[in-house]
Amino acid sequence: MPALHPPPVSLLDKYRGAAFEPIYTTTVTASGGEARHARASGIVRSDDGKLDLALRLPTELGGDGGGTNPEQLFAAAYAACFHGALNLLATRNKVEVREASVRVTVGFGRDPVDGLFMLTAEVAIDLPGVPRPVAEELVRNTERFCPYAKMARNGIASVVALAPAADNKV
Repeated sequence: MPALHPPPVSLLDKYRGAAFEPIYTTTVTASGGEARHARASGIVRSDDGKLDLALRLPTELGGDGGGTNPEQLFAAAYAACFHGALNLLATRNKVEVREASVRVTVGFGRDPVDGLFMLTAEVAIDLPGVPRPVAEELVRNTERFCPYAKMARNGIASVVALAPAADNKV
């Protein structure tokens, strides 16, 4: 197996195009499983087969908790992306962050605005050995750069539509 390497710092170069320019695209499909409900008994699979997980409803939502759930997957993705962005910026600025860690806590709960549901996220970054002023600036800059932090702060462009399949016709 070849050695693993971080992405190139050139990813930090600013894009100057007029429209969104995808660099990587993936598709993950959720299906319902035994309970015909993805959160309760579903499966999530990526189009390349590298992600294939059983979903289970957490005990706090009435499930048995015997698997992962969307909130854990979101927290994992957010933490990994923020950690990667942090390391890219640190490398560019010649700041050594050997033991950096990013912990994301995602809460699923009731939205007081509409009475339905919402997510919250808390991001805690540990940068041992990095002077506090340097660490604070690095975290501020990472929050501006990390796509997950930008999404959490500003929302995300999203299109929701019924797939054009013959079995969707009435």
